[in-house]
Amino acid sequence: MEKITSVRGFKDILPQETGIWQYLEQKAREIFMDFGFREIRVPILEKTDLFKKSIGDSTDIVEKEMYSFLDRGDESLTLRPEATASVVRAYIEHALYTAEPIAKLFTIGPMFRRERPQKGRYRQFHQIDVEFLGLDDPRIDAEIILMLIRFLQCMKVNDLKLEINSLGCHECRPQFREELTVFLRNREKGLCEDCRRRLHTNPLRVFDCKTVNCKTLIDDAPRLSGYTCSACKQHFENLKQCLKNFAISYEINDKMVRGLDYYTRTAFEVVTESLGAQNAIAGGGRYDGLVKALGGPDIPGIGFAVGMERLISMMPSDSKYFIFPDLFIAALGDTAQKEAFTLCNRLRMKGVKAEMDYAGKSLKSQMKRADKLKSRYTLILGDKEIAEKRVELRNMLNGTQLSLDLSSLEDNIINTIKER
Repeated sequence: MEKITSVRGFKDILPQETGIWQYLEQKAREIFMDFGFREIRVPILEKTDLFKKSIGDSTDIVEKEMYSFLDRGDESLTLRPEATASVVRAYIEHALYTAEPIAKLFTIGPMFRRERPQKGRYRQFHQIDVEFLGLDDPRIDAEIILMLIRFLQCMKVNDLKLEINSLGCHECRPQFREELTVFLRNREKGLCEDCRRRLHTNPLRVFDCKTVNCKTLIDDAPRLSGYTCSACKQHFENLKQCLKNFAISYEINDKMVRGLDYYTRTAFEVVTESLGAQNAIAGGGRYDGLVKALGGPDIPGIGFAVGMERLISMMPSDSKYFIFPDLFIAALGDTAQKEAFTLCNRLRMKGVKAEMDYAGKSLKSQMKRADKLKSRYTLILGDKEIAEKRVELRNMLNGTQLSLDLSSLEDNIINTIKER
């Protein structure tokens, strides 16, 4: 019978890997809550129109990468390719702005895009997504960047660089788009097929192109910084001053436009040289018109997303990510097996991570099993120990042993484990 394997670009996260994922999620929750953010959980399946209206019809995501299908009612549905649109949809649908003028939200979970799988990039991938809704103050832009940097530092990830840019607003961007279009039309033959299409739909996307010819060609293209209005310029200057106040170093990348249409003013990415061409580990920006565009009130917002697979690939290996048993019970003999089964589960009920052998193997085999599991302690329990009402508790780290009275064994084990 033919073996069924996983779908290409969809990766199993195995038990030996989940420890680092749990650690990452735990630290994200701790740090974001320190900054006053609260978790929201949104569906992975949304109406396709949500992403067309928010991300933009002319983006690569909507045109080529979304997993969309018609359900039985002929309604077009899409597996979410990113989280901001879903969070904003929930924010509007449940009128969260009526209860609190400022919403500080985060969500963690899988996203889906049909891209070419490569290192740190899958068709089902995971993101930590943060959204701040309610203020257009550049101090807020600096604050969430500070929170992002704090989080990445706690993950012990090095070789990181913050890049920022101002994308202007709906007032000043049209003139830039017109000038850029003229520039690109004069060089259309040198553009790749995708960028020739982008020229007629959304020319700003050309700055996202990774092909060598297009990257070289746009070196002389006009930059948004030369067209931003005075309000956008002042916003950007205030952001830079706030970052300096926090001693956060940055570089201005005037080619950065981000991959989604809803961004305005502040855009930022945290990049690394360790990931090759796809070098962004986190990115985000301001989207002041998105809530209104999706049918809500005119409320500004800013957010970012962290790619979890990419981040994990850069984190140092560390035993703290793994969960090891506190105790392994090596039971020898039928009576000892019965006692061990009861003891093991009673300890688990009291918060001790306990394991035991159920097959009645030799002491040598069971000790090897305890060592493989990296158990902190091993309890040697045989029929002889039961008859003498004393058992041996071995510290697997230093090899020392304690002789414990069987009558108060549970409490003695718990106290010993907690002390050490």
